[in-house]
Amino acid sequence: MNGPRPQARGAGSGSVRIIGGRWRGTRLPVADSPGLRPSSDRVRETLFNWLQPALPGARVLDLFAGTGVLGLEAVSRGAASAQLVEAEPRLARALQDASVRLGAGDEVAVHPGDALAWLRGHAGRGFDIAFVDPPFAAGLWEPVLAALPAALAADAWLYLESPSDHVPVLSLEWALHRENRTREVRSALYRRVTLAGIDSSSDPQTT
Repeated sequence: MNGPRPQARGAGSGSVRIIGGRWRGTRLPVADSPGLRPSSDRVRETLFNWLQPALPGARVLDLFAGTGVLGLEAVSRGAASAQLVEAEPRLARALQDASVRLGAGDEVAVHPGDALAWLRGHAGRGFDIAFVDPPFAAGLWEPVLAALPAALAADAWLYLESPSDHVPVLSLEWALHRENRTREVRSALYRRVTLAGIDSSSDPQTT
């Protein structure tokens, strides 16, 4: 969740809090890093309401992790593990510090480095849930979405954030499950339907 973002929600030092689960109320630092814009409490509350049935025991991948609030919140709410990938060294160090402070142990691993390179080296990992919020101005949706399926389970969930006026193009193996928009951000949850599928009678819903 790092990289250029709308200027109205620009960078600034402060904190963001985990809003549910065993680490509820824990604050994570928001570094004064250009364009860092963590997902808002409201957006995350909606997302984790959508995901709650899938969280217990899930293996989570948080690409472009930024503050790590999505991956850490997932573990807080019952996911078995989270892999946090972050290219900015200072943010990666903050993620490692947060993991130690939370006593996350083997549940959380931080991977400093490029998300695409990491994906290409970790095919077959079978992650159940992936959070993908790349820098908005970097145009990474296409290469990331092409590389991502090899690292995911056949019935994985995929959460994407993008500018409100941009809908990333996904292959037919992804079915839109839920979608929400604010003035600045489109947030959408997809289910991979390669094997497991979704009830074809259920229409995507917008909140």
